[in-house]
Amino acid sequence: MTVATLGAQRFKVLMAGVFSQILCVGIARFAYTPLLPVMQQQTWMGDADGGWLAAVNYAGYMLGAVLAASIRSIYIKDTLFRCGLILAVITTAGMALTDHFWVWAGLRFLAGLSSSAAMLLASGLILHWLIQHRQRGELGIHFAGLGLGMIVAAVAVEMMLQFSFSWQTQWWGFSLLGAVLLVPAWRWLPRPEKPLEGAHVASSRTATPPTRTFMRWMLAAYFCAGYGYVISATFLVAIVEREPLLAGMGNWTFALAGLAAAPAVMLWDLVARRVGYLMALMIAMSIQVIGIVLPAITANAAVVLLSAVLYGGTFLGCVSLVLTMAGRLYPASPARLMGQMTLAYGAAQICAPALTGMLAEASGHYGVGLWLAGGFVTLGVVLLACLRRVDQTAQRLDAAAKASVYA
Repeated sequence: MTVATLGAQRFKVLMAGVFSQILCVGIARFAYTPLLPVMQQQTWMGDADGGWLAAVNYAGYMLGAVLAASIRSIYIKDTLFRCGLILAVITTAGMALTDHFWVWAGLRFLAGLSSSAAMLLASGLILHWLIQHRQRGELGIHFAGLGLGMIVAAVAVEMMLQFSFSWQTQWWGFSLLGAVLLVPAWRWLPRPEKPLEGAHVASSRTATPPTRTFMRWMLAAYFCAGYGYVISATFLVAIVEREPLLAGMGNWTFALAGLAAAPAVMLWDLVARRVGYLMALMIAMSIQVIGIVLPAITANAAVVLLSAVLYGGTFLGCVSLVLTMAGRLYPASPARLMGQMTLAYGAAQICAPALTGMLAEASGHYGVGLWLAGGFVTLGVVLLACLRRVDQTAQRLDAAAKASVYA
């Protein structure tokens, strides 16, 4: 394979990941966020119902994370990835066929399952291909697809609203777009092949298991980060649209969050190389707190847009930093530790939307839920600060991140 051919193939592989993110996360997962106010206006759905459906979606994602962490065969993972692409289209179309809560719940659960195909399975398959072909194992472009997916979801809903499309028609529109995206996501990611000679070098590094203190505190901190992430991910558009001064800005606010999220992985990787993984994570979560609580403080349009930028620019960075640390600790087999971290993050994503929806329905606004989310993320920062001071694993990871600047 010539250099030009390899370069073209690398581009297509990375773009397959981007398209899978737009399909499985941007549409199957995040289309729900800008469509939530529309569905609440045109159906029986209340705030609590919306929260429970979001919680069920994250339960499906958690199941997908467990499967991704427990399956070792790259060939089975490839098959499940392709099943996830199909499932994303089917569950999106299914939302237009009914307004029954339990059917919606089942569809949202399966949509969450499909989103793990792009977030976890696709990332592993792409990394496998890059290592096979002696390419740099970087996934920043792949994860940028998540931010692009948020933009696609928000802009698509805004455009369809201009034509006064009903909520059913909008779900049909998303399913059609998903079917188009499925083609390059499926065709441009090659089936796994046997590793090339010497391609295992990157996995030959020895594991450096973390201390029990590190695992306990990091899991608790990541739970807190997950709680903060999911509130804005689920209710941002509904929060904005409920403010009279901000009516009509919800979808554009969500699109702005996606625009900020697109380069976040690469940005926070650079920050980590300067200050260390845990310090970078603390900075990201501290900024995220501000982004979460600003809409509870004021309805000023500029401040709300700033909130979206701060939120979008940090949540994906938090995920990438934690998963990178797992890769540092277990270079040959990071999946198990990644799975544990994802379970902690996902557990918060199940309970937080349901609780926030019930609080919003009881109080008539999302202010209490936003402050509670900000408090959880603040607690996570405190846990990380303590962990960084007392734990050898944390100190070793920070030193390794800074050393990579000169590698």
